[in-house]
Amino acid sequence: MELSAAPVVTSLPVMESFYTIQGEGFYQGKAAYFIRLGGCDVGCVWCDVKESWDASKHPQHTIEEIVAAAAAHPGRMAVVTGGEPLMHNLDELTDALHQAGFQTNIETSGSSPLSGNWDWICLSPKKFKLPVPEILPVANELKVVIFNKSDFAWAEKYAAQVSPDCKLYLAPEWDKSKEMNPLIIEYIKANPRWELSLQIHKYINVP
Repeated sequence: MELSAAPVVTSLPVMESFYTIQGEGFYQGKAAYFIRLGGCDVGCVWCDVKESWDASKHPQHTIEEIVAAAAAHPGRMAVVTGGEPLMHNLDELTDALHQAGFQTNIETSGSSPLSGNWDWICLSPKKFKLPVPEILPVANELKVVIFNKSDFAWAEKYAAQVSPDCKLYLAPEWDKSKEMNPLIIEYIKANPRWELSLQIHKYINVP
């Protein structure tokens, strides 16, 4: 039986969008337009945007509206995040962003199948719902949140599955950063292929 083509996505639930600087990871400090989509089925207990989880609570915006809002700013790096953005088919969004001259970046747990045409994939795997295997070899950046000491072994588990060129970051969970930062620093000193990623946007009080 021939499978029907996936429906074309013309709108997406947008919790918020804003122009700021990227606060963490490889592109830290760069101007970026963030598109935070509603919907998440991962359920991290320490999530700081739990209001994003229910996609039905956030207004649908057309692809054209989303891209036009992004293009109103001078930066040309778009970061699609959530929630869990891969709960949605993002092919049309990334195509439209590329046509408008944007670099397309995604921040994802990888728990849903990959869609979209991405210039940079930041994979942040979560224990609450594991990433799908096919995203691991294409991740450009692996960012593991360190909530307790056992998360270092969790980080190494996924570092062994991404490509050799993937950038490796350890990030303290915000509320436990005072406790975890010293442990992360010592771990990186002993395992120098890892780097530290801090949420500098929270320190300098920008979105």
